[in-house]
Amino acid sequence: MSQRFFSTKSPQQFVDVKEAVLRSLPADNGLYMPEKIEPLGKEFWKNWREMSFAQLGYHIARQVFRESVPAEEMQRIVDEVVTFDAPMVTVKERQHVLELFHGPTLAFKDFGARFMARLMEYLTRDDEGLLTVLVATSGDTGGAVASAFHGVPGTRVVILYPRGKVSGLQEKQLTTLGGNITALEVDGTFDDCQRLVKSAFLDREMSEKMNLTSANSINISRLVPQSFYYFEAARQLEEGASPVFVVPSGNFGNLTAGLLAEKMGLPVKHFVAATNLNDVVPVYLQGGNYRPRPSIQTISNAMDVGAPSNFARMQNIFGDQWEEMKERIAGYAYDDEITRETIRRIQSETGYILEPHGAVGWLAAEAWRENNPQDDTIVLETAHPSKFLDVMEEELGQGQIEIPERLARLAEREKVAHEMQPDEEMFHAWLQDFA
Repeated sequence: MSQRFFSTKSPQQFVDVKEAVLRSLPADNGLYMPEKIEPLGKEFWKNWREMSFAQLGYHIARQVFRESVPAEEMQRIVDEVVTFDAPMVTVKERQHVLELFHGPTLAFKDFGARFMARLMEYLTRDDEGLLTVLVATSGDTGGAVASAFHGVPGTRVVILYPRGKVSGLQEKQLTTLGGNITALEVDGTFDDCQRLVKSAFLDREMSEKMNLTSANSINISRLVPQSFYYFEAARQLEEGASPVFVVPSGNFGNLTAGLLAEKMGLPVKHFVAATNLNDVVPVYLQGGNYRPRPSIQTISNAMDVGAPSNFARMQNIFGDQWEEMKERIAGYAYDDEITRETIRRIQSETGYILEPHGAVGWLAAEAWRENNPQDDTIVLETAHPSKFLDVMEEELGQGQIEIPERLARLAEREKVAHEMQPDEEMFHAWLQDFA
């Protein structure tokens, strides 16, 4: 049976996989969700610890997409995506870090971006015309998407990023590939970038004319492969252990992927949402009031989101019941000062180097452990420390951070980006000319 997808704002109206993945955003400005997410069967659980990472991913992807994508195509897609590991490092007793930065752009978003690029290529194989991928980034998404789609036939990518609010090497990942990758440097915040992207999709005439799709986590195909590594992490614990996943969170796609993994049957004791000063969701979890607000710039820039898109999916999963969500997710928020101190402290105590987002996650894990000291906490370390070189060298000194060659070689390449004001009419006019 093929999977159907519905909008979080219109749960009785369904579309097929091609519409959900290629259109990304429903006309009602909701987000697409699978009609059914059921637990994996007994045969899977009998053998899951012996499977390869790619085999795990295949079973998870098939559980979500079902017959919407033929088995052999899904196997090919996953095999091409999962070509690097997600190792779990035990930093202290029962305190673990899941390293998700071993892909080509040194960020966890490589999993989602590579999967999405290959799925879109399959879905448009017989189509005429170009597919235009719009993506807003606060840091790592843009680099992962640029790498995943660079040179993919029949596609072109437009990446919007906030001026001065991504690290230097992150910016080079967005702006130096050329070819079918175009970067827009927006004089505003990530929320402005996200608003511009959404406005283009809600202009249905332009969206259809340009064949627009999104590579942000508003796209359901980005989230599914992010569920893979929750299973991969859990099986690296002793059999019977039930992990507490601590997720550095901005747009909350990564945490939503964990919730999908749980719905597929993965035993999870608890989820912890770790944020910086952009604490809209932790505040909601404490009191039940969801109040988006302008984002605040911090050193953990990928989490500088004041209106997280995937909150709509989280509400859908919990039936819009605040009490149920707060029973499954704890929320903590930290400022830059204590984040910096934690980078120094953990390196001094253990030798392990956390980048700013991982340091925020570590703080949240420590807070959780105050009342739950016997739990296995797994902090999702979402990016390599070298992507935040200025901050890391300020805290640990020069020469402490090794820059992988695939990132270092970008430093000398020339940045090419178009300047853009955070104005919807100007952006739409630019897109019309781009078309």
